[in-house]
Amino acid sequence: LSWAPRPGLSPATAAALLASGPDGEMLWLDVTHRPGQAPWVRLVGRYLLPPCKQRWHTCAAFLPQEGLLVCGDRRGSLLLFPCSSSSGWTAESTSTANGGTYPVVEDSSNELEPSCLLHKGDLPLESPLSVLFGLHGKTGVTSVTIHRGYIYSTGRDGVYRQLRLQDQQLEVLRKHRPCKGLQWIEELRFTSDGDLLVLGFHADNFVVWSSRTSENLHCIPCGGGHRSWSYCSSPVAEVFAFIKSGDVMLYHGEAEPCEQQVLLASLHGREITCVRRLGAMEVPGRATLNVFVTGSEDTTACVLVLSENSRAAVPLARLSDHISSVRALAFTMGPGDEGFGDEGLSALLFSAGGRAQIECYQLLCTEDTVSESAVACQVIHVASHRLDKHWEQKKNRHKLVKMDPETRYMSLSVVPGTSTKQLPTPWKFLAAACSDGSVRIFGLLEAARKLVLVAESFHHQRCVLKVEAFLHTWAGGERRHLLCSAATDGSLAFWDITGPIMDAVDALHQAEGEMQPLALDAPLVTVMAHSCGVNSLHIHETPEGQYLVASGSDDGSIHVCVLEVALGRGEAAAGTCLQVLERVSRPCAHAAHVTGIRALRPDLLLSASVDQRLTLWNRRPGELVPLSSTFFHVPDLAEMDCWEEGEAGGELRYHCVLCGQGLEVL
Repeated sequence: LSWAPRPGLSPATAAALLASGPDGEMLWLDVTHRPGQAPWVRLVGRYLLPPCKQRWHTCAAFLPQEGLLVCGDRRGSLLLFPCSSSSGWTAESTSTANGGTYPVVEDSSNELEPSCLLHKGDLPLESPLSVLFGLHGKTGVTSVTIHRGYIYSTGRDGVYRQLRLQDQQLEVLRKHRPCKGLQWIEELRFTSDGDLLVLGFHADNFVVWSSRTSENLHCIPCGGGHRSWSYCSSPVAEVFAFIKSGDVMLYHGEAEPCEQQVLLASLHGREITCVRRLGAMEVPGRATLNVFVTGSEDTTACVLVLSENSRAAVPLARLSDHISSVRALAFTMGPGDEGFGDEGLSALLFSAGGRAQIECYQLLCTEDTVSESAVACQVIHVASHRLDKHWEQKKNRHKLVKMDPETRYMSLSVVPGTSTKQLPTPWKFLAAACSDGSVRIFGLLEAARKLVLVAESFHHQRCVLKVEAFLHTWAGGERRHLLCSAATDGSLAFWDITGPIMDAVDALHQAEGEMQPLALDAPLVTVMAHSCGVNSLHIHETPEGQYLVASGSDDGSIHVCVLEVALGRGEAAAGTCLQVLERVSRPCAHAAHVTGIRALRPDLLLSASVDQRLTLWNRRPGELVPLSSTFFHVPDLAEMDCWEEGEAGGELRYHCVLCGQGLEVL
């Protein structure tokens, strides 16, 4: 049995009672409260739950606008049923003329005769319109909540999920893991001040977790989750009732004034390892808002907005799908899928890091005048990939020794310009630098939500630290996809990946999204740029069609080389040829690792280092001359991103964001 609020009616006067019975049959009974009299009960609908061992529902909620009912069952599945055909949504539809409407008759002995169930055969047995089987695992769905048009489900698998309706089908947008150890999530409560409270059980305690502050608001010892309970809170007090050893226990606490004042809220629990600026948003009445994404050692990525006026960073969304640290981010701008409108900032985001895990999300940032940040961010989880997924699925793996070490993705780069006449396909491609010595290329098919490994090479034979993809277009319009990878020995390798990408598209098209990884050809050219690991890499195309490749190293040096792309001599099929036109090296440019570098113009470079210096360099023939240097306040610099903005006077202004033990914009 479970209760669900009746749409359009006050919970004090009417509610829906859902009852599961034999053979997976679930009944919807409308119960109306009548002061001084027995409740009025009428049978409204009959539903058939999908076959499984434990065939009963656990929770339900109505979607009144769509005329639908969302249910969770004991098997962990989410089900969508039609209910507008069973009855109207208004109280007037309770007339006995409507099919399936029968009162509970009160006789002289004051006992209720369930006459409504005698005629239940008159109502059709509805099957689900949409089933997400085992979404929350075998421990069941604990609650279903509707908020601002989205569906939220919780389960005892330690996550809650956000879903939406798409053509009367349930579609999972993303999942959230509130905190470690909170395995039994029982319910979600949305507060009036914009916070989301997660109610659940952590070991033998009942916990109320705040999503906004990422902390426990209340922790009440009760013995654990196998019990009936109820929780209610108000600004002045909170009450928790539960059953323990057959006794009804009541916990009552009065609200105490908060003595803790947060001077500056944290973005992450540990150091920030990577940052990317998605773009800027113009909101009426506000200064320009910059939208960033950060990744951290705390295993989360955060979408945040930074206002130039308030100088405050406000998180918009937190992505918690990674099981290890997030080391690299990459994105491509675009309209996204059909679920997104044309307004706002839309991007396809890739995040990667430890345990050889890549996650892909669709982001849409839109104007939201109600919220503190003035921006709302909608996140849709598109796809994920794990290299060792086959290992996770092995039985008795605790008895086996895993031969290969855990691979980390160190850097990501989206291959640009793959949606052309040469590639009439919705596939997007992603290059990854890996700690096991390989350069890997992945293909993403958004429609099927698949991320597939399509090509790889172990040319470097050591940890690959950086990777950067770029596009060269011939005068005739033909395009070549080129890639630069950098390793811990200080070498830069340049690849032509056009052929493998074209072959991968053919193989994926024939095999419907499954294929064995192809081998990348040998690099076109290799440059020994540094004496040790390359920690920063950037490629800038010059107006002459040449490519300026800037890199920074562990030894504090900066290296710049200029490349020209030419057709290979001999027959046309010989492919691409790369020529190094110029090389400039500046040893000891910094006193520590150079972890950020950008070629702003062909004659202007910006470098940042763990020595907390940000230096501008003028590139002249055969040398790099320092122009100016400034200190920044972020220790242990991990990465830098730059962008340019046009000023009113026609001048260009360069901005950079630095991350490490904190975040700073200059």
